[in-house]
Amino acid sequence: MDRRKLLLSGAALGAGIGTVGAMGAFSYSPMRRILLPETVRGTTDIGLCKSVKIINISETSWFDNKIFMEDVTASGGLLVDQYTYNWAPFGNGKGAGKGTYADGMKLLQPYLAKHDLDGAWNAAKEVCRHPDNAGGFSCLVEIEALDGKKTRYLFDCGWNYQWMDTCFKREGVDKMLANNEIEAFISTHEHMDHYWGFPVVAKYAPNIHVYRPSTFYPEGKDYMEKSGHVGKVTEVGKGLHRLQDGVALYQFECPIIFRVFGEMSMYCNVKDVGLVSITGCCHQGIILFADTAYKEIAYEKDQFYGLYGGLHISPFDDWDPKYDDLVIGLKKWNLQKVGCNHCTGLITAQKFVDAGYPVVKGTARFRSKTTNYLGNGDTLTFPS
Repeated sequence: MDRRKLLLSGAALGAGIGTVGAMGAFSYSPMRRILLPETVRGTTDIGLCKSVKIINISETSWFDNKIFMEDVTASGGLLVDQYTYNWAPFGNGKGAGKGTYADGMKLLQPYLAKHDLDGAWNAAKEVCRHPDNAGGFSCLVEIEALDGKKTRYLFDCGWNYQWMDTCFKREGVDKMLANNEIEAFISTHEHMDHYWGFPVVAKYAPNIHVYRPSTFYPEGKDYMEKSGHVGKVTEVGKGLHRLQDGVALYQFECPIIFRVFGEMSMYCNVKDVGLVSITGCCHQGIILFADTAYKEIAYEKDQFYGLYGGLHISPFDDWDPKYDDLVIGLKKWNLQKVGCNHCTGLITAQKFVDAGYPVVKGTARFRSKTTNYLGNGDTLTFPS
């Protein structure tokens, strides 16, 4: 190749690299918006509430990631049916990946019929893999209306019967359920760490009104019935479902690991403050979660004010650089208060802190692992 051709090819290569580099810079600049379709602002009025208070009952879905992932690998990975893992309480003693819902229920049913949760869990321990690693996610959401009336919702119910019963008693949830002081139970999705603890709810409040995704599988519906629940069940279909003034559920229909489909989250429109969003695991993705609210709901000051829950970015702390885009992407919402826990991931929570997000620190009590989480027994109020 002569010198002229070499120079031309070098210039072309340089231009190409420059173009790619410019594209990278462009993608993080305000100019990128000229290539994106205009987002239509949501206009649905869900009303207003005065405040939102969250008590974290348990954010500890499981206690040891290493043990959990060993079980997942031994059972065939993340995409197989959760009832086959031989996790408590649905075990049959046949080993990893060889469990069935029917076998587990055959063992449990005599105990559940009597609300003997200790007996049920102790029996399951004999045939299940690492039962002591099971914990659970659950929180209590208290909505204050504009007239001062307060309404409580139990948001998920955890996994381990014994652990969740202890956590309910620690926060007085057992008495609230028994005294009908909790308006309804909201099941965000069918995962073991959010739902398999339902017999603890049914023990104290068998008549409680239940909201669950319309995408529940037959096993999940049967489990609720055999746990002793005899109250009203509202199956929430895809999209927005107004719960009370200022509060709405939103059902996202998406495939999730462990053969679960669909997750339900909560949006609260707080007067003079903005939108507060609450999620169980956010399997739908945090960006979609935020964008959906913007596209569907008219909320105060157009301010996405607060966010609480598991954000499912790096739940097993297997950080991938692509997750940094999610951390960066949240900045556009100018959040004023963030409470994160369990499946957010320990690395993610630290990334949020390092990026300057207003992460509400917890106390790391009752086996919560970091003060970057709103931990077990901690409380968060929107606004302060």
